[in-house]
Amino acid sequence: MVWSRPDGRQAAQLRPISFQRHFTRFAAGSVLAKSGETQVLCTVSIQPGVPRFLKDSGQGWLTAEYRMLPGATPERQAREYLRLSGRTQEIQRLIGRSLRAALDLTALGEYTLTVDADVLQADAGTRTTAITGGYVALVDAIGTLLAAGDLSQSPLRRAVAAVSVGLIDGNPYLDLNYPEDVAASVDLNVVMTDNAELLEVQGTAESGTLTRSQLNAMLDQAEVGIAALMAAQQQALS
Repeated sequence: MVWSRPDGRQAAQLRPISFQRHFTRFAAGSVLAKSGETQVLCTVSIQPGVPRFLKDSGQGWLTAEYRMLPGATPERQAREYLRLSGRTQEIQRLIGRSLRAALDLTALGEYTLTVDADVLQADAGTRTTAITGGYVALVDAIGTLLAAGDLSQSPLRRAVAAVSVGLIDGNPYLDLNYPEDVAASVDLNVVMTDNAELLEVQGTAESGTLTRSQLNAMLDQAEVGIAALMAAQQQALS
């Protein structure tokens, strides 16, 4: 059985993606990333100094925070303050790990970069959109450091992007929206570099099981999708 996608896309087709750079005034890098109906504001702030565990190490740090705004979903979600849900903690750690991999932290020097990903509107794929848009904001933030003379060379060493793939009726579908995310028996989030190297694979069989051949097909689809996302990143940055 072939799943009929709600928005008419082909199985391996991304949702429309866009990056609106310099979206806010004060952050060193800011991007409104849109993937279909999902919208995530990604900002990067720069502070001198590093966490205590890195003091006098000569290297920098990148951390991330992720929040879903109350009006991002059909039913209002309460704001998260000091006590974060397990989901929020998991996602912001994923964003941090993924974007740290884009950097040579020694070349960054003793600066801390904070990536804030605020979901304005959610239609699935918020974490992957946050990573993909966060990379564009990170490039602009590094550009700010270079333009100010605070860095003599760029610490960026690779591009990073992420996408979801779902298994519906035994077939893989790229970049799920919410109705598809609910219908999928397997949900996979994939983070890759511009050398097609895997940074992270998060996969769960929501119902039933997953075969090795199905996993390979999903990873192949993710690789094609991430290549397209990186082309969109580069076009936005050019």
